[in-house]
Amino acid sequence: MRSTEPAELVAARAAASYPLVPYSNRLGYRRFRWHGADHTTAPNFDDNPHSVHGVAWMRPWQVVSSSQGQGACEAELLYVHTPDAHWPFAFESRQRVELTASALTLRLAVTNTDSRPQPVGLGWHPYFPKRTRSRLHAEVSGRWEPDASGLPVRHVPQAGIDGDVAHLAYDHCFDGWKGAARLRDERLSLKLTSSFSRLVVYTPATKPYWCVEPVSHVSNAIHMAEPAAHGLVDLAPGATHEGWMTLEVASA
Repeated sequence: MRSTEPAELVAARAAASYPLVPYSNRLGYRRFRWHGADHTTAPNFDDNPHSVHGVAWMRPWQVVSSSQGQGACEAELLYVHTPDAHWPFAFESRQRVELTASALTLRLAVTNTDSRPQPVGLGWHPYFPKRTRSRLHAEVSGRWEPDASGLPVRHVPQAGIDGDVAHLAYDHCFDGWKGAARLRDERLSLKLTSSFSRLVVYTPATKPYWCVEPVSHVSNAIHMAEPAAHGLVDLAPGATHEGWMTLEVASA
């Protein structure tokens, strides 16, 4: 994964990865209706007309516990959200980090602490260094084509992804993901698995990184006719939604 020196790590967007809570990717034009009530969200991503990646990636988390021993390191982090301009519902999110010599496992859970049901989606946004032979293989069944602002507007079949990152031009959400996504280059072979069935793949031509993001829902599912059919959860007060991802590493 991408590495940033601690002194230079001044914002989440420079990190190796960050959690996406309580939604992934774009929330269209920073407004939505849920259970008959209208809500807005605040700008949070440069001059993007949409709000992006939820709120937890922008906020400090509390270290609840940490341990090291027998070849593994573990930590549990907590974020408590009070309704604000960025998200109108209260929730708590816990992220558990488990690191061994050959694998990283992240577990993410969000509990609705509000008195109202709220829309919830989860995911992670890992960054990978772009190298000469960076390559991605993933079994997926569909791709969401975006409009000029980045919102998905049309679903098309996609018979998997298999190619050199230098030849891929994606900023798309893919669904029907099954099995492992495999990321390879001249140095390492990575195996990415998750409880989620969707991936956001971002391969910017002008950046030294690329992203393969396990997510629970289609981008902007909150504005689709059937949000639940596209992975968004209508989370009742007191209920919890959770998921996991594992990244295993081996020499190329």
